[in-house]
Amino acid sequence: MKFSLSSTSFEDQGTIPRKHTCEGGDIAPALSWSAAPEATKTFAVIVDDPDAPDPAAPQGTWVHWVLYDVPATTTALPEGSSSKTLPPGSREGLNDWKRIGYGGPCPPVGRHRYFHKVYALDVALGDLGHPSKSVLENVMKGHVLAQAQLVGTYQKGQ
Repeated sequence: MKFSLSSTSFEDQGTIPRKHTCEGGDIAPALSWSAAPEATKTFAVIVDDPDAPDPAAPQGTWVHWVLYDVPATTTALPEGSSSKTLPPGSREGLNDWKRIGYGGPCPPVGRHRYFHKVYALDVALGDLGHPSKSVLENVMKGHVLAQAQLVGTYQKGQ
């Protein structure tokens, strides 16, 4: 069985519901994964948008959520997960609003794609402060056993 990521909040390639966006409550969607490699020690989760600011002329990737050191016994993050409700030992990095925690889709123009990625790691990374996505990706190099992703889309006002 292949390492996989799914959500009860939206289907792969489907529309992300408004409640998970800046037009709703900015509530983190439910995420669940299965078939992690046996050697997994922790998970990392990154949610980002490669279509920023305009899907017709993307100029960068906007980061919405950075999590790491999620315990290997964890197979899901329920809808609305936040710093207060994450599994013990989980750590959060900074999103591109320079905040800790989930920041929902808020595209300025057009329909954007939001990549929800989970990484199975062979180590606990320890206290990195509140790393950016790029810092976390650099620290994870050589430790990723498997990766799974789920893509949702969103366009304001629809």
